[in-house]
Amino acid sequence: MNMNVLLVCDDVWHPAEIIERGLRSMDCEDMTFDLVKTAKDILTPAFVSRYDALVNASGGAINAANNNPWFEPGVTEFGPEEFREYVRAGGGLVALHAGLTIGGPSSPAPAYTEVVGSYFVSHPPREMTHVTVTAENDVTRGVVGFSERDEHYQLAITALDIEPFLQTESEHGGVTISGYLRRFGQGRVAALAPGHTLAVWENPNFQALFKNAIRWAAGR
Repeated sequence: MNMNVLLVCDDVWHPAEIIERGLRSMDCEDMTFDLVKTAKDILTPAFVSRYDALVNASGGAINAANNNPWFEPGVTEFGPEEFREYVRAGGGLVALHAGLTIGGPSSPAPAYTEVVGSYFVSHPPREMTHVTVTAENDVTRGVVGFSERDEHYQLAITALDIEPFLQTESEHGGVTISGYLRRFGQGRVAALAPGHTLAVWENPNFQALFKNAIRWAAGR
């Protein structure tokens, strides 16, 4: 059965072109992607409910041309609280790279951190990163480790119930968790930290992780 996947992307540091080119390079035989680049004025709970899974690969800016916040109280109809309620009610969320940068101790989006289970702290300058599979599950099936130049995200884990399956190592970033699963309410969350560069998106092992994470989040 074909899956309809909503993919939110495009911010000032993470232009949509990377993802668009990455998607063109992979075989998405059972998925149809709908890319939204200006989520602030498009997403509503009713709009999101049309899809089998939601991938957030945006860091919270309106889009690549406008670095103002995506979330604006009283204006944004699908913000941190709606993300939380979407998953709690049974939705499937994949928080991918920039999608992990929303939230944190000083962020106005604690509900997003609550559902995702981590927040972005920093990353060293782009360098060769070595990604290793640390657990076998539905997301890592058929995946082996890989190395590419990427941003090595340092995440602060806030949820006690995450199930790590991926780690990344680099010269200046050390060894960190870079992929995990968790259940939240009736829904599912998959987190993937790699994915800044086109080289990563074109890597067949990353492509397998990406598609498997969507299937898992959607309960497929």
